[in-house]
Amino acid sequence: MKMTFNILNQSCCKSDPMLPIAIIGAGPVGLAAAAHLTARNIPFILLEKGNEVGANIKTWGHVKLFSPWKYNMDQVAKNLLLQTDWQLPNEEIIPTGQEMIDQYLKPLSDLDKIKPSLYINHQVISISRKLNDKLKSKNRNTQPFIIYVESDGRLKTFEARAVLDATGTWGNPNPAQGNGVWLPLEKSLKEHIDYHIPNCHANPTVYANKKIAVIGGGHSAINSLLNLVKLKKEAPSTKITWILRKENIELAYGGEQNDELAERGALGSKIRQLVEDEIIKVITPFFITSINDGEKISIIGTSRNEEIILEGFDRLIVNTGSRPDFSMNSELRLSIDSTTESVTALAPLIDPNVHSCGTVRPHGELELRQPEESFYVVGAKSYGRAPTFLMATGYEQVRSITSYLAGDLVSAKRVELNLPETGVCNSRINECC
Repeated sequence: MKMTFNILNQSCCKSDPMLPIAIIGAGPVGLAAAAHLTARNIPFILLEKGNEVGANIKTWGHVKLFSPWKYNMDQVAKNLLLQTDWQLPNEEIIPTGQEMIDQYLKPLSDLDKIKPSLYINHQVISISRKLNDKLKSKNRNTQPFIIYVESDGRLKTFEARAVLDATGTWGNPNPAQGNGVWLPLEKSLKEHIDYHIPNCHANPTVYANKKIAVIGGGHSAINSLLNLVKLKKEAPSTKITWILRKENIELAYGGEQNDELAERGALGSKIRQLVEDEIIKVITPFFITSINDGEKISIIGTSRNEEIILEGFDRLIVNTGSRPDFSMNSELRLSIDSTTESVTALAPLIDPNVHSCGTVRPHGELELRQPEESFYVVGAKSYGRAPTFLMATGYEQVRSITSYLAGDLVSAKRVELNLPETGVCNSRINECC
């Protein structure tokens, strides 16, 4: 692929007030950051590798969120939209992913003060400091960031005085292998494995009347199972197996009727009934050690110290969570926790062995600071592998950071987050929100 280069303006520097703040990723959190900067009249650029805003959400656009609109919209972004002819959704209604794009993210991205700064189909390759590499310290913080971006076969460069990485983790799934290792055979079977929540009705021939294993113990796995059950009503020979590591299947059901987020509670109740009715076959605890191919897929693993081989699967749906990809940040000085792969200061606050969605306390700019001055990892990526991230938490993160970058230290330190006290999204649930 032929690449062309833009020549950098050598006269720019980090202190230049006209230099923008760069946001990477035009999902809900990235667009919220753009809204906050817009409200403060601070120039920015918003870089999105997909061909539209919310590109990752589109892959699960058929899935309902389990929280209503009021928890899924940033307040400043909503205020900007209300200054136009935008129609506020019923805030008690629970949207699908596609409705989130159509009714909120797309209108937000089309605002006159945001759209000119949005760059679609711009994939960030790497971020560094101007005239520096990772090793060099002298005058490092006085230099702007250089962002290398691929777009339409060309390599572009952008300068920024600060960077917010809101790229998330969705496109970097965990493998089926229980110890988190990607083995070559699993990669070779990618045509027969989904790492997202599939739309079974959009591609019925792929799933109908097939033997399918869903791997994972969180809400994504439950949504996949419910989609397959709907298909099974039309294609009764469809066989559904649920494989998870939990010691007891009860642990996967969550708070059910005690959950203050009714949609999330309903997922647990629905799946419990389907398991009890034996529409879904459950195998737990089961730790996958390898996958074999042949005429059919076999899954090898252990259950209570006994090796077991599960055979005859046509397709796998692996919903075992995601992990962050820091390759674009390799020339920056980062502090990343060795266990959670989250921002280091967040690790004790979000560790899923201890915390849940409902017990993670609010945090902002101070906790998200990196050794690389003016660089921040925000949103789901800031949580690393921890599955306890909530969208509203990401909105609070960028509110605090943009306040700090604007010099409003009082606002940066203030906590402005209100979430339901569910107490049910506990650490035993593999994948939270």
